[in-house]
Amino acid sequence: MQPATAKWYDRRDSVFVEFCVEDSKHVKVNFDRSKFVFGCVSGTDHIKQQNTVDLFGEINPKGSKHRRTDRSVLLCIRKAEAGKSWPRLTKDKTKCNWLSLDFNNWKDWEDDSDEDLSSFDKFSEMMNTIGRDDVSDLDGAGEEHDSADRDNEQMPNLE
Repeated sequence: MQPATAKWYDRRDSVFVEFCVEDSKHVKVNFDRSKFVFGCVSGTDHIKQQNTVDLFGEINPKGSKHRRTDRSVLLCIRKAEAGKSWPRLTKDKTKCNWLSLDFNNWKDWEDDSDEDLSSFDKFSEMMNTIGRDDVSDLDGAGEEHDSADRDNEQMPNLE
């Protein structure tokens, strides 16, 4: 048996680990409060792979789950204490040669406050409404805008 290659990233309430195994079969994932065990048979060579990971923090085993695709197995590991960042996946500081950070999905969420997020949500909602007809009503130009649209619709085709 050999360890499967994986990459991971941290979120506010979960940690995600993606095992890069193609054509996996017999996937087994066992979650415990402080660790998980991943195992499968992968590829056309039927290579047995297994990873036992002692985790940096405690997790909620019942809230944790996994999903298998043809190219990988993704684990969604629920933190027991949401809002606490994990500087690494493993309990020990030793470097695991099979594990790396998923920089494509990494987000430094620690500095985001709830207030900043709600302001961002309000801003996003406002930006989504721009371009709708109801925005033009805010400045009292809704009727002129509607008639201009009707005029544009009746224009003859230019040759």
